[in-house]
Amino acid sequence: MRHGHWTAPLLALAASAPAASADAATAVRAGFGALPDGTAIEAVTLTGSNGVSARIMTLGATLQSFNAPDRDGKVADITLGYDDAASYVTRPNFWGQTVGRYANRIAGGTFAIDGRTYRLPLNDKTNSLHGGTRGFDQYVWRITDVRSGPQASVTMVMRSPAGDQGYPGTLDVTVTYSLDDKGALTIDMSAKTDAPTIVNLTNHALFDLAGEGSSGGIYAQKMTIPARRYTPVDAALIPTGELAAVAGTVFDFTTPRAIGLSVRDGRDPQIVIGRGYDHNFVLDKGATDEPGLAARVEDPASGRVLEVLTTEPGVQFYSGNFIDGTYVGKRRHVYRMGDGFALEPQKFPNTPNQPSFGSARVDPGKPYRHRMVYRVSVSR
Repeated sequence: MRHGHWTAPLLALAASAPAASADAATAVRAGFGALPDGTAIEAVTLTGSNGVSARIMTLGATLQSFNAPDRDGKVADITLGYDDAASYVTRPNFWGQTVGRYANRIAGGTFAIDGRTYRLPLNDKTNSLHGGTRGFDQYVWRITDVRSGPQASVTMVMRSPAGDQGYPGTLDVTVTYSLDDKGALTIDMSAKTDAPTIVNLTNHALFDLAGEGSSGGIYAQKMTIPARRYTPVDAALIPTGELAAVAGTVFDFTTPRAIGLSVRDGRDPQIVIGRGYDHNFVLDKGATDEPGLAARVEDPASGRVLEVLTTEPGVQFYSGNFIDGTYVGKRRHVYRMGDGFALEPQKFPNTPNQPSFGSARVDPGKPYRHRMVYRVSVSR
C-alpha cells in the first residue's frame, strides 16, 4: 500500500495516568518512538490485576500488543505486529489497527448515495480495501482521555475531511479501548458526519493464542462461529450476494473445528479463491444493541481462549493466507502463512453495492456506533 503524508505531530507527552488501587486496572501513558518523518508516537498500556494487558498506539489507534496468561500462568503476547512504531510504516500490514472508513472490500472502488457516484482509490486489484491507499490505520490519532479504575481506558480521536480517499462528508471518529479485571478488552467506535456517507469500522488484530511467532502457528487452534450462513465470494473476493448455508461445508464452525482442518482443502472452490479462509460469516444473532458472540477460539496446548463479541451482523474470518514470510515482526519473528488469524466484526463486505445486505449509510445527527469485545480466559 502507498502512504501519503502523516498528520501533524502530537502534543507533548503527558504524564502517566494516576495510580489506581491494587484491585483496579491501570492505564499508563508513554512515548513509543517516532515515525521515519519524525512524528512522535505515544502508547497507553492498560493492565488488569489478572495479568492481562493491552498496549494501544496512537498510530492507527492500534492494538499493538495484547498479553494473556496460559493455564500455567505464563503470559504471552497473542497479537502479531512490530516492536517499534516506524516498522508499521516501512513494512505496512494490518496488525491490530483501527480500519476505515470502510473496513473490507468495496467492489470497483465505487458506491452511490442519493444518486451520486463516489470513486475510491483501488488498493486491492479492482477493489478498494480497508479505506483505500491511506485509511484510518495510517493516521496518527490524538489521545483525549486516559484513566485507571474498575475499567482502565484510553480514548483517541481523529478527523477525516470531506473527500478523504473519495468519501463524502467530514467524519469525526472516536475510539475507546477499555480493559477490566476479568480479561475483557472492549473497543467502542463512533463516528459523526456532516453529510451522508458510509462507515464500517473494525479492529484488524491478528492472533496466535499460543503466543505470536509460535512454532506451531494457529492451525491446531479450535474455532467456533455461531453462523449458519456465510457470504461466498467471486474471484475478486467480493461477495456474490448469496447467503449460503455452512452445513456440510468447510465453513461450518457452528461446533468447534480446528482452523487447519480444511484451510488447504482445494476441493472447495471458495478455499481456492481465498487461498484459505477470507470470508464473511452471517452471525445468527444479527445486528444487536449489545455485543453478542461472534467467535470463540481455544488453543488446546496453552489453554488460552479468545471470545470476540460485537454489535455488528457479520465477522470476517481471515486465516493469514497472505502472510508470506517477508514480514519480520516482534522479537524478530518471521511471520508466515498460518501464523495468525483475524476475526473482524463488521457490516458485510461491499454492503453499499448490495442492498440486500442492509445499509452502511450514516447521516448527520445519526452517529455510527460499533462496540466489540476481545475477551480472554483459560480453559483448564
